[in-house]
Order: sequence, then C-alpha cells, then structure tokens
Amino acid sequence: MDEELKKLYSLDSTADILKDAEQIVESSRKIAFHYVNSALIMRNWLLGKRIDEEILANENKDNYGKQLIKKLSKELTAKYGKGFQMTVLYYCVRFYKLYPKILNTLCEKSFSLLSWSHYRLLLHVVDDNARRWYEKEATEQTWAVRTLQRNIDSQYYYRMIKTPHPDIVESEMKKLTVDYQRDRASFIKDPVVVEFLGLSPNTDFTETKLESRIISNIQKFMLEMGKGYAFMARQQRIHTENDDYFIDLVFYNVILKCYVLVDLKTSKVTHQDVGQMDMYVRMYDELRRTDGDNPTLGVILCTDTDEDIARYSVLHDNDHLFAAKYKLYLPNEDDLRKEIDLQKQIQESRESERDWD
Repeated sequence: MDEELKKLYSLDSTADILKDAEQIVESSRKIAFHYVNSALIMRNWLLGKRIDEEILANENKDNYGKQLIKKLSKELTAKYGKGFQMTVLYYCVRFYKLYPKILNTLCEKSFSLLSWSHYRLLLHVVDDNARRWYEKEATEQTWAVRTLQRNIDSQYYYRMIKTPHPDIVESEMKKLTVDYQRDRASFIKDPVVVEFLGLSPNTDFTETKLESRIISNIQKFMLEMGKGYAFMARQQRIHTENDDYFIDLVFYNVILKCYVLVDLKTSKVTHQDVGQMDMYVRMYDELRRTDGDNPTLGVILCTDTDEDIARYSVLHDNDHLFAAKYKLYLPNEDDLRKEIDLQKQIQESRESERDWD
C-alpha cells in the first residue's frame, strides 16, 4: 500500500468531527490527483518516447514526423476521443526530450510532481535555467497552473534574479495570484484530466443561477427574433496551447452567413473582456469559418447592476458598412437591456419566494 494511503487509513480521530472529515476529504483528493496525474504523465512520456523512436528510425524519409503525428492523432482520436490533437502529441515528444528521466522521479517521489498542465506550460520556456527554476518554485510553493502561467508570462524569473529586493517582487506576485491559489480541487475541473479519464467536460460550475437563467432566455430571445438565427452550441469549448475557454452561446445567422458568439459577464465589461471576445472571434474565423462565411461577430452582454448593456465586437479590418449591416440583424442594445432586466427581476422574485417558504 502506498505511504500516503497508509497515512490516510491510520488518521487519528479528534473531538472535532468536521475537522476530521475535512482532513479525510483533502487527503483523499490529494491521493486521487496523484494517481491520475502520475498515470497521465507516464502515458504522455511513453507516447513521446515511442513517437520519437519511430521518427528517428525513419529520419531519411521526407516529412515523416509530421505525417506520423497527423496519422496518429486522427486514429487515436477516432478510438479514444478528445485529447490526442497533433499539438498534444508534439508536446509529448518535447516532454520526453526535455525530461528524459522523469519516470525515475515518478517512482521515487509520491507527491512532489507537478501536473501535466504545469509541464505543458513549462515546455514553452526555451531558457533551460528559467524552466528549471519555474519547475522548482512551482513544486515547492505548490503554484496553481494559472499562477505558473502568469509568472512565466510576466518574466518573473528574470525579474527575481535581477532585482536587489526579491522579497518585494515575490510579495507582489503572491498578491496578484492569490485568487488562482484558492481552488484546491482545480484539477477536478481540468479539461485535460477530464479528457484523460474519458469523461465529458462539465462546464456548469462556471455559472451562477442568474447567469444560467439569462443565458437560457437570451438563447430563446435571439431565436424568437426570426432574423435568420440558428442555435449552434452552449458553453462551447475553445482550446489553445495554454488554456481552455468556454463561449456562452454560439449562433449561425443564415442571412448574414456568419457565426455570432455571445458571452455574458456578471460584472462591468472590461478591456480584458473585449480583448478575450476579439480572440474568440479570431479563433472562430480561423477554425470554423469556411470560404462561404462572412467574418464572425462577437456580442458581450454585461449584467452589472448599474449598466445592463451589450457591446459588439467585430474584427478591426471589417469595413463600416459591413459592421452596420451586421447590426440590422442583431437585437439592439435597448432590447437586450430590457430582456436582461426582465430575467433579473424574475430570478430575484423567485429567490424572494424561496426565502418566504
């Protein structure tokens, strides 16, 4: 029996049953993550090793590596589902090359390894010294994946080695990443882990009751407008090399011949929200748009108490006439504001009724 399992089995009871129960749950989660994570890391390392061996054995054949990975990706996806995109297989090969002895570490250490999502970020760090430092710090300080990503993006390593006051830089980093560190069970929500286990991604945890209700009714509202909308998806996942994003609603307008993406925010719209929607639009144009489709349109709905509004996001290189044509087939801001207000009132009324029950 694993050492950590022994510790869990031999936990002593105290006078506080809630504290004991919390310790049991936390320890069990830790053990579950360890086993899933170890298996995922082992699988990806072995895949990388086998692919690299095959490429080396056929290095005289032109473009063999790319064709091999393309074929493997297609066949593994057909048999096992998501999680075997070409990008993932390339990661596996790079992982094997950069961490040739990690399986030894896997056997020697029970709980010090990072998750595969951590390693996937580390594979982007070209500087060997920086990558080793990030790995060490992330392990010792138990950085969440988003904390590691933020620190890599902000050049945290280089700022730390150059500053005469590393304590100030570290303090600022911890303050800026405190929200990332709060969710101890984030691995349960990790789409990479979900795909590895062969399960369907569950996105419901990202929605509040209000958000869910508004999204459901905006969906009906836009379809009932009768201006060419066809509903395509809800909470559609977009996967990038570093993260996963979920678009609240996706429509296709058969009159405009374009996709319409709708994202709902339960706070005021920020520059980051607009930037994210523009990213969604660009990605949709790259991944889904065909020769017969016009540029994708993004709509950001805001449900802030003082400002229930809609923002429209169109790629900057669209001409003004085309943008104006878009709006002819979209609900205007007043209509959207009224619909959001109505759904908020209904939800608040229902909550009040429950309070009186």
